[in-house]
Amino acid sequence: MPFVHAVVLGVVQGLTEFLPISSIAHLRVVPALLGWPDPGAAFSAVIQLGTLAAVLVYFARDIADVTGAALGGLVRGRPLENHRARLGWYIVLGTFPIGLCGLAFKRFIENEARSLYVISGTLILLGLLLWAAERRGGFRKSLEAVGFRESQIVGIAQALALIPGTSRSGITITAGLFLGLTRDSAARFSFLLGIPAILAAGLFELRHLLKAGLGDGGAAALVMASAVSAVAGYLSIAFLLRYLRTRTTHVFIWYRLALGLLLLLLLASGTLAHL
Repeated sequence: MPFVHAVVLGVVQGLTEFLPISSIAHLRVVPALLGWPDPGAAFSAVIQLGTLAAVLVYFARDIADVTGAALGGLVRGRPLENHRARLGWYIVLGTFPIGLCGLAFKRFIENEARSLYVISGTLILLGLLLWAAERRGGFRKSLEAVGFRESQIVGIAQALALIPGTSRSGITITAGLFLGLTRDSAARFSFLLGIPAILAAGLFELRHLLKAGLGDGGAAALVMASAVSAVAGYLSIAFLLRYLRTRTTHVFIWYRLALGLLLLLLLASGTLAHL
């Protein structure tokens, strides 16, 4: 992969991983519009490790508090002794649905599901679901109100993000809004819940890429894309949390609908028929 492709795709990954507009969709659509080859599901999963680094840095204090409370409570024989400890175990349990579905449907996710028709449809569908959540959400609950029920519902919703175009942050934020969370609390829980899933998927695919052999150029491009995605991802997290404290998700809803419809028009016209 040329370095310019790696840099562009790293920026795309970092900016779109946390915004509710689907990073996988953009890593498929941007190369298609530029006439570049599809980087593939494995490449997309591995450079998510860069955005994972952004989450770990941005939420370092929260992660340390939750992990310390969960492990400390376990040592003391009271694993659910406070909210931070419970939240840690809820995140672990909430990761099982996406892990199981990822293993069960891996071949479909990496092949047929990457169709631009599928992506355009999921962009539109999730946009409509997010619009419904904005209309019906209570926007009263903070992160401290997340219990077992809420965490598992959001965890099940996260599994739908395996379908390209859905958006992991988009579907989990949507589920959080339906459950009555405030917009920024839904986003914070979405980012924390995604840590184990992103780590597992990235390491799983990295193992396969290393086994197949990257070559000097391939390894350098992968590192470059991951590093760029980490920087862009950090900026994206900071922007979204600040934005959602005072604004709705309507701009992302309209963006998803517009992009989905544009893709359908390009496919219908034959412009992207070969992809």
